[in-house]
Amino acid sequence: MNAASSGFWRSVLVVLTGSAAAQAIPLVGSLIIARLFSPAEFGQFATWLGIVAVGAVAITGRYEMALAIERDGAPRRAAARATLLVVLGGGAVLTIVSGLVGQFAFAGDIPPALLWTIGPAATVVAASQTWQSWAAADGNYRDLGIIRIVQAGAITGAQILAGLLDAPADGLALAHMGGATAGAVLASRRLTLTDRSASPETASSALDFLRRQKRFPMLALPADSVNTAAAQLPLVIVAHRFGADVAGLLALTLRIVGAPIGLLGASVLDVFRRRSAASFAERGECRAEYVDTFRMLAIGSGVVAVALALAAEPAFAFAFGETWRMSGTMAAWLMPMFALRFVASPLSYMFYVAGKQHLDLAWQLTLLATTLATLWLPHSPERAIQAYGAGYAVLYCIYLAMSYSLSKGTKP
Repeated sequence: MNAASSGFWRSVLVVLTGSAAAQAIPLVGSLIIARLFSPAEFGQFATWLGIVAVGAVAITGRYEMALAIERDGAPRRAAARATLLVVLGGGAVLTIVSGLVGQFAFAGDIPPALLWTIGPAATVVAASQTWQSWAAADGNYRDLGIIRIVQAGAITGAQILAGLLDAPADGLALAHMGGATAGAVLASRRLTLTDRSASPETASSALDFLRRQKRFPMLALPADSVNTAAAQLPLVIVAHRFGADVAGLLALTLRIVGAPIGLLGASVLDVFRRRSAASFAERGECRAEYVDTFRMLAIGSGVVAVALALAAEPAFAFAFGETWRMSGTMAAWLMPMFALRFVASPLSYMFYVAGKQHLDLAWQLTLLATTLATLWLPHSPERAIQAYGAGYAVLYCIYLAMSYSLSKGTKP
């Protein structure tokens, strides 16, 4: 292993350590939460959280993904400041829209009072994610890990307390919002937006950043909004078609299996985005970095996928009770999708590095159409979830082929 690869994986290990600790907290907390709330309550909360997740992506304009492309120091700080202003403005609009329109769109699926919390919750989630993206872009992996651990602990602790107080699904949602707020406050203290040496030119660079990176709201935002919607729609559609109980079972599967895989992949992305962007700017390609990352991700995902596919059902029944056994069965059905997502998601940053966001948007639209078709057409929840997992797996294979082609600096 050469020095560059060694340094890359040392950085991944630092991020991974913090991410693993952050993910262990909600996983352990889920052992308690699953016994305090019913599948129906968990499904109602998951529907709310899915809408918040989509909103959090939309109100960033996806500008936070451009922070790694900015120069270190004052230019990146100005970019972060501009992104947070976009988040605040978007959050205010989302609060009004979700509170008024949501009463008709999600009647019966979400308590009316919770509709007004969607905007504020999405705002703190988006703000926290912006600060985390800034820390990753700066290579500040220690603060990144601390922010994630504190936020995970605050969310999980608040949700357990809500359960002990016999709070309904509303309590889960409000606890999540409170924990996310704690993470955003901590991030604001670890990474300050003020710069005493800032000049008028530096201050105006915030607007320059928004203009220069306009491809992100124009192309990356639609693509990532579609991606997030496709990821969250299963819970919304399943709850609407098959009931909150089935949605709750699926939600636990995604929380226990999907979330850790996603977070571990995000840890690799935090390092890969900085390294790939630098190499592509210097050489016009980053094939070696791509292949190195792909190899390690593929090995890791393969080992974990086989182990979880064999043990998921009894493990869920043992850990959460017989009520949740079906969640383990769903985990086995969806394991190919989870494994391929773990490999493909970090490497998808190639679309940003190569400036090919339009290709990413086309793929995301295909993914959304596949999600809708596989979950709406089958008549049983079992067939719908199986078809959903298979469709995702095929599309992730195509995604990997596209991103690999881009890493070579050639058009796909």
